[in-house]
Formats: sequence, structure tokens, C-alpha cells
Amino acid sequence: MIKRILAPTDLSELSEIGVRYALNLAATLEAEVTVYHVVSQEEIMQYGQQMQEGVDRGQAPKPSSNILERYQIALSLFLNEHFSDLLPWVKVREKVDFGTPARNIADQAKTGGYDLIVMSTHGRTGLSHVLLGSVTEKVVRYAPCPVLSIAPRGREKGEERTLVAS
Repeated sequence: MIKRILAPTDLSELSEIGVRYALNLAATLEAEVTVYHVVSQEEIMQYGQQMQEGVDRGQAPKPSSNILERYQIALSLFLNEHFSDLLPWVKVREKVDFGTPARNIADQAKTGGYDLIVMSTHGRTGLSHVLLGSVTEKVVRYAPCPVLSIAPRGREKGEERTLVAS
């Protein structure tokens, strides 16, 4: 029986597909969803670069600003902006951690006792995907529970659609 669903997101437009699927599934099954964002080393470096650019322009960062708090706010905004139609119908938790996305997602699924992970097959693209590999593929490999990977709709004919359970 599925009662706890983990829905990882990188806050991208493509990751919305997996989160929406997880929320719809949870509403149907009367399950709860934890929407989970892992702040990667790459994101921390980008954040540091943006902060330095602000300092260079004479805009000193606020001393109280905390990167983890900023991503928690970003996750809340992401959910409210894209899923306000589903939020009243599903118990949703939000969680943000620092780390390596695939490893953190698998660890969170294990320590949190999740029954299912639902995630998009696509998130980041380009060089970061080539260098880091697919987070979804790694999660499928290491997850302690089934993983439902959701491919974006409207893909070209002949491209494979992935639906994986482990």
C-alpha cells in the first residue's frame, strides 16, 4: 500500500511533470507527498557567483541571508505557483537539503520510509547532464523502494518513454 510518496524536484519546468503526477497520485491514494529539493554543489557555486556579482556592483548581500532558507522559500513558491489546484487536496511536506541529488534522494527514501519515489526523467540538461549523468537513472539504481519515472509529453516519435519500477 502506498502511503508516503517522495517527489524530488530541481525546481525546473520539466520537473513539474513528476511533482504533478505525484500529487495527483497521492490525492487518488490518500497518501502524503514530500516534495524534496537537493541543493547541489553546482547550485551553491552559482549562488556564490551571483552573490559576488552583487558585491561587485556595490550591492552587499544581507547578513541574514541563508542559502538553505532561500531554497526553502523557492520550493514553497514553486509549489504555490504551479500546484495551487492540488495543494488543498493532498498533505504535502517540503524538504530542502544540501548534497548530491541522486544519493540524497535514495537516502531520504530509505530513512524516511517512503513507499514510492515519483520523478521526472528530465530536469537539468546540457553539460551538467552529460557530466553528472541522469539523476533519475542513479535513483532507480540505488533507491530502496519503487521509482516511477515520468517522461515529458510531446516527445518526438521514436523516442523511448521511460516507466521504471525497481
